[in-house]
Amino acid sequence: MTLTLASGSGFAEESDKIDRSQLTIDRIYKSKEFDSKPYSARWLEEESAFTTLVPSEEYKERKDILRHDALTGKTEIMVAASKLIPPGESLPLKINDYAWSKDRSKLLVYTNSKRVWRKNTRGDYWILDLTSNQLQKLGGDGKPATMMFAKLSPNGQEVAYVRNRNIYVQNLFDHSIRCLTQTASDDVINGTADWVYEEEFQLRAGFHWSPDGTKIAYWQINTTGVNKFPIVNNTDTLYPEVVWFAYPKTGQQNPSCRIGVVNCLSGKTTWMNVPGNPRDHYIPRMQWAANSNELLIQQLNRIQNCNQLFLADHFSGDVKPVLTEKDKAWVDIHDELYWLADGDRFTWISERDGWRHAYLVSRSGDKICLLTPGNFDVIKLLHTDEENGLVYFIASPANATQRFLYRVRFDGSGMERVTPENETGIHDYKFSKDTAWAIHSKSTFDQPTTTELISVPDHQSQRILNEEKEVQERLSQLSRIPTEFFRVETGDGIQLDGWCIKPPDFDPSGKYPLLVHVYGEPAGSTVIDRWGGNNYLWHLMLAQQGYVVMSFDNRGTKVPRGREWRKSVYRKIGILPPQDQAAAVRAVLKERPYLDSDRVGIWGWSGGGSSSLHAIFKYPELYSTAIAIAPVPNQRYYDTIYQERYMGLPGSNVDGYREGSPINFAKQLEGNLLLIHGTADDNCHYQTVELLIDELVAHNKQFDLMAYPNRTHAVKERKNTSRHLRQLMTRYLNQHLPVQTNHQKQVTRKE
Repeated sequence: MTLTLASGSGFAEESDKIDRSQLTIDRIYKSKEFDSKPYSARWLEEESAFTTLVPSEEYKERKDILRHDALTGKTEIMVAASKLIPPGESLPLKINDYAWSKDRSKLLVYTNSKRVWRKNTRGDYWILDLTSNQLQKLGGDGKPATMMFAKLSPNGQEVAYVRNRNIYVQNLFDHSIRCLTQTASDDVINGTADWVYEEEFQLRAGFHWSPDGTKIAYWQINTTGVNKFPIVNNTDTLYPEVVWFAYPKTGQQNPSCRIGVVNCLSGKTTWMNVPGNPRDHYIPRMQWAANSNELLIQQLNRIQNCNQLFLADHFSGDVKPVLTEKDKAWVDIHDELYWLADGDRFTWISERDGWRHAYLVSRSGDKICLLTPGNFDVIKLLHTDEENGLVYFIASPANATQRFLYRVRFDGSGMERVTPENETGIHDYKFSKDTAWAIHSKSTFDQPTTTELISVPDHQSQRILNEEKEVQERLSQLSRIPTEFFRVETGDGIQLDGWCIKPPDFDPSGKYPLLVHVYGEPAGSTVIDRWGGNNYLWHLMLAQQGYVVMSFDNRGTKVPRGREWRKSVYRKIGILPPQDQAAAVRAVLKERPYLDSDRVGIWGWSGGGSSSLHAIFKYPELYSTAIAIAPVPNQRYYDTIYQERYMGLPGSNVDGYREGSPINFAKQLEGNLLLIHGTADDNCHYQTVELLIDELVAHNKQFDLMAYPNRTHAVKERKNTSRHLRQLMTRYLNQHLPVQTNHQKQVTRKE
């Protein structure tokens, strides 16, 4: 067997001698020859047409906005890049995002974007008046890249945005600017979120224009009293730079949150009188209720097992309850609340009957109609077709690894699959407002995404929009066999979904090392029949070297197998999932004699990093090697919203926090452990890895460590990081989980 080691192990790679059937680290992470180009399209309101960004013929590094007619396929330039050249400049603006006014006479352009925590949410905004072709920078004389979440008013005459924790409104005729909130304190944030709300509730743009454009409803978050955490930058200046930010750890004081409605003329804010201590409740969602001057506010209690919906009068601030969602474990927040046109009903997602189902709820909350009856989960509610009384959603009742389009009538009858029966993999859809068309994207584990325009309701393909032909051609040259999806019995009737990538020259009589890729926590899953990008390619590269790579979705992962499946891990994070993972490994070792039980490795990132630590610490007889990237060795050091949601308050679950934290089992390490962490990780802090290091040293346990200076949780910032990371991981596996053993044939290495 030939073992091709990654460059960085001392073996050079000449581009003109590359074997196109074999993958290398450089082919995946340096040449980027397999990088997909996502197809991004958005439907125009009130039209059967959509827009895309395409490279300009005149300015190759900039883009035109094109309009595509769904019926005819005719394409025309709506806004040429040449119209976006600022006065005195020679190049057009780089479009990071854009939005139209309702009458489409104005185009709002977001550019010069900068990263804030996970996303690029700071930048500059410009307005293009299409009636006069005038291009105007917004924000006055403010510093560059300091504006956030600019939104056009409903009448298109003003733009609201956030800058330095306050909300501003700029008039688009005289360009005057008014500050609607007055906050000087760094601890008080208006119109956006603090770290923990952004990370765990995905709350970023924290304000909404009223339907009449005279008011703005917004979040105000106060982090006063919340302990702060430092991020230390040792690499960019002579002396370290330190950034402090509020980060509430489990059991500690939370920020407070309230909802205000500010009058854009008077600047007066009315606060909504939502009951309860704001330090012990969360407001993860808020929106204007349809056809009214009321707000619909969702409030969670601290342990997140109760979500209360309130209608709030923006004049008085008075609130009245509409609906209460409770669960013995936790309640998930969703973004699938859509109002029907009459404003009397809205869609709602609930697991109250044991499955994730869609409901229609009356405005008063006294009538709740189940839309999707049956023993299956609604994975994603996509669209309501009121004219025909239909609801479209994603589900996969028979196979948790797939995703298909279904529809059902408003009375819950006539459910049918819309995605053709011969299709497999993962499917997603963006509907035109009139439901006549949809942009359909699909992929499988081994094949990248194809995007097409389909007609609805017959799901007939009208034209291919993007199919990644170059990537498909390169993939077709690779030496590989199809990925196997299967279920493994772990005992007591429990079956876990899994996948398996085998070497292209697989010999069932051979002996292969097993590498397990794991996540294992409620925020996600790994066993989905969806294009895996570079992660898939790296696993395939290892398979070409002679590894068998597998992954399993344990109980508690985010898969459509019912409430009980997902929430069986309540108060048992880090306890039940590692048991399931170990049981799955034992089962496949027994069922598949070609797997070598002496060479079993595991790797994961974030929650998967924690799962990898649990595996190597708790099951030393099973796993010989582990790579843990950006883990949380001690759950007590993670944030309130995530950890308390699944584990409860620390004082109420002392044993759970102890048993669920891998640091408490570090003394049992026997195998090979590689810890990888970014020192600027604002999410899973490097501090927790230092605590684990201290514990391992105390018990005289040898291990390996790679700290990436000034990298975040993604460990991808700065030059060459991703390539270096994967070289490190590959070399570690080659060394500690070798494809060959001494009694097997000699390994040859290609230079």
